[in-house]
Amino acid sequence: MNTKHNTVLISGGTAGIGLEIAKLFSANGNKVIITGRTKERLEKALQLLPNATGIQCDITNEEETNALVEKVKSEHKELNVLINNAGAAHVYNLAAENVNAVEKAQEEMLTNYFSIIRLNEKLLPLLKQQKEAAIVNVSSVVAFVPGSLATYSASKAALHSYTQSLRIALNKEVSSSVKVFELMPPLVDTEFSAPIGGHNGIPASEVATQFINGFENDDLEIRVGQTEDIYRLHLANPSEALKVMNGLREQLK
Repeated sequence: MNTKHNTVLISGGTAGIGLEIAKLFSANGNKVIITGRTKERLEKALQLLPNATGIQCDITNEEETNALVEKVKSEHKELNVLINNAGAAHVYNLAAENVNAVEKAQEEMLTNYFSIIRLNEKLLPLLKQQKEAAIVNVSSVVAFVPGSLATYSASKAALHSYTQSLRIALNKEVSSSVKVFELMPPLVDTEFSAPIGGHNGIPASEVATQFINGFENDDLEIRVGQTEDIYRLHLANPSEALKVMNGLREQLK
């Protein structure tokens, strides 16, 4: 994929990985559109992004998503890259009592899975009109091997499966110009991951840099940092990968 002269829409682009990707695309001469739930966060992010536009939108809200899509179709008809980065996660013990696991899982699935399917479906007709286009779904290392965030892991596993299916479906369309990428970060040092020890993770800027490199090289599955190691271990020894991911190796000796 070309990394210049694109029009890029990034959901959840006001902080973390989304903002760092937006910075690189913006610095490379692309037209960048970011979404965020609050006006304040959008305005703060836009101060760091030349050539960028902000649209306030909660992608879990169908009406707001419909308004976003109509605005993009009206004002940014040349859109050719969609990056689904917005996410939600809850930290809790799945085995504890009265944690409202169902409610937490429903929010995670809505944000990390159903909302992405909806936005992709609504913008695919526009993306298909472009000479070169891409959808990027941001999943996680836990798409392969579940970690401590049990229902979050499940939502990312669902997203990984859907991403593969969407790629297959588009590949069957001879005239389709839309490539489907999946970005799989490990633990990243962001506000989003702070409750699970995000300070031990890699910088979001490193994820963004590796993503741009993979995007340019048409690496459809971009496994950043330790995600590649866990993926390889998962292929060779799934039970060992599960132990490593959950810090169980030493406990089980």
